[in-house]
Amino acid sequence: MSNESLTTAAPAIDPTFENVWDELVWRGLVHVSTDPEALRALLAGPAITYYCGFDPTAPSLHLGNLVQLLTMRRLQLAGHKPLGLVGGSTGLVGDPRPTAERTLNTRETVEEWVGRLRAQVERFLSFEGDSAARIVNNLDWTAPLSAIDFLREIGKHFRVGTMLKKDAVSARLNSDAGISYTEFSYQILQALDYLELHRQYECVLQTGGSDQWGNLTSGTDLIHRVEGVSVHAIGTPLITNSDGTKFGKSEGNAIWLDAEMCSPYRMYQFWLSTADADVVDRLKVFTFLSRAEIGKYAALVEAEPFRRAAQKRLALEVVATVHGVEAAAAVIAASEALFGQGDLAALDASTLRSALEELPNAAVPAGTTVVDALVSTGLVSSASEARRAIAQGGVSVDGERVESDDVTVPFGLPGGVSVLRRGKKTLAGLLPA
Repeated sequence: MSNESLTTAAPAIDPTFENVWDELVWRGLVHVSTDPEALRALLAGPAITYYCGFDPTAPSLHLGNLVQLLTMRRLQLAGHKPLGLVGGSTGLVGDPRPTAERTLNTRETVEEWVGRLRAQVERFLSFEGDSAARIVNNLDWTAPLSAIDFLREIGKHFRVGTMLKKDAVSARLNSDAGISYTEFSYQILQALDYLELHRQYECVLQTGGSDQWGNLTSGTDLIHRVEGVSVHAIGTPLITNSDGTKFGKSEGNAIWLDAEMCSPYRMYQFWLSTADADVVDRLKVFTFLSRAEIGKYAALVEAEPFRRAAQKRLALEVVATVHGVEAAAAVIAASEALFGQGDLAALDASTLRSALEELPNAAVPAGTTVVDALVSTGLVSSASEARRAIAQGGVSVDGERVESDDVTVPFGLPGGVSVLRRGKKTLAGLLPA
């Protein structure tokens, strides 16, 4: 599929909204916030500086982080100035998880992951024009600070009773694991970030997930105490599926933004499987489609759900946003070709291999018969069943019908792989052993 045949929504704010705040609310991106009326007025006025932080607790960001990245981009498109913070210091500590203490990573690992996350954040923001983004690392102001200075200048502004009431802390206090002083102190470090960014860049808004609300308000409270001014925070909702299952995972594995950790094909299939009950909300949060366009897809979900038009557009938009239009075109071409609507031999080798890894697959040596390959991939339970399927004309390999039992796997597709099909829709991948 050529790039020209794909139509994707250019990043833009929807002009039918009077204020970017109104658009954020309509898209369901404001779960909790400081004073809504003050925020609405602030975002309607002259450009402000705002920030969102990303901790290197893994070598890649994931779909939960994508909510923040796209929210940052929307605010930037409205003329405001983003600071993307990558937590070189907070990543060494780790924010408290609800159930157990984090494993501390080495300084070398955290430093490497800081570089990887920085590159990912940079892909979603613009570094040109009046609202050009900046990337900052909180290690720059935390590393020079001694423990005594930290306690005297920052720690004295925090009350332990208030800190204990934060959701993340109280959850851990009530768990068997408890909480270490290290993770207990995380909220102070995040508050220090907001104070430093306020001082250096006049930052007056922080965004983050609603599960981080305690940490976000630690920052607003610290700035109010130290500087005597009011600043703001927005907590976006944690995305959940309508059936109660956890969003952002496929078969137990996180959907990462790094193509090496989660292929564009796998990401595309993840979005394609979105339930009808969820797809309109996903279009609001994860795409730049306008209110009118999303309304049209909502109508299609009601009238023609079997066409899955909304899911296809959602998958296209997100993969194009995260990995680029070329990658989106490649995975769509692979999806169509695998199901008989395109030329398998014309596919990109890496995309095809990624697609086959998502199917039932087997690594078999050269010279393996299709009969044995059918058994190895689990498309049939026995060699005799495989022979019957071939005799009935229901088996093909690389798009060619198999006419006899002695046909061998050709490995003739790009990248030296093959696609085995039984019937119209049952597929398996064959990789060289």
